[in-house]
Amino acid sequence: MGWIAAIIVGALIGWIAEKVMKSDMGLLMNIIIGIIGSSLGRWLFGEILGFDSAYMAGSFSFAGLFFGVLGAAVLIWILRFFKIMK
Repeated sequence: MGWIAAIIVGALIGWIAEKVMKSDMGLLMNIIIGIIGSSLGRWLFGEILGFDSAYMAGSFSFAGLFFGVLGAAVLIWILRFFKIMK
């Protein structure tokens, strides 16, 4: 059940980040960006910057979605910077 929840929440986070960053990706890319972006958000905002609520990134809560979307947006920005994604 954990993998199914991760896929659903990852798709939601990826879709929100896609809309925020004005990107155009498919469902599979949204899931990948959402899951990897949540991990990036947890690491960047939790470990590096020290926000305690960032450890919830990727969970189905306001803080989890917020930091997951921030991480996914940073990931999209990085991919655009290196011209991997439009």
